[in-house]
Amino acid sequence: MADEEPRAELDARYSEERAEAVPWREAVTRLAAAELYWLTTVRPDARPHVTPLIGVWADGALHFCTGPEERKAKNLRGNAHVVLTTGTNTLHKGFDLVVEGVAARVTDPARLRRLAAAWEAKYGAEWHFDIGDGVFVNPDAGEAVVFAVRPSTAFGFGKGGYSQTRWLFS
Repeated sequence: MADEEPRAELDARYSEERAEAVPWREAVTRLAAAELYWLTTVRPDARPHVTPLIGVWADGALHFCTGPEERKAKNLRGNAHVVLTTGTNTLHKGFDLVVEGVAARVTDPARLRRLAAAWEAKYGAEWHFDIGDGVFVNPDAGEAVVFAVRPSTAFGFGKGGYSQTRWLFS
């Protein structure tokens, strides 16, 4: 599936005078290359929960996996709205990304096989997954449910040449 080309808007309030909106394809390149993401979910009592995790960009979405009884999986059963962030932990250089969307379970075996191959290609043999009944299976770690987050809105924050781009998806 081709990535949807969203409308990009530069927020001049938070951007230097000569800044331009960053093209979505550049954001996708950065999302795909990131090694670590931070996932924000909402607990049943409405408190936020944030945790680092690994993931892959494929089919126009960020994908992550988690044990079915981990806090994030429990949270997603009650509220599938999430925020995923990645970037640099620096003030004057780099680029940060924020992706808002809904986490949808991935259970299709063919898609899970493609995603498992992408995980291993990106992170190495340590992250090898077999495919079970709608889940990833790692012989040493057990089952993991897989989620896809298609962006509904995304933000990019340039540093060392400050800019803020918002991408709006239809």
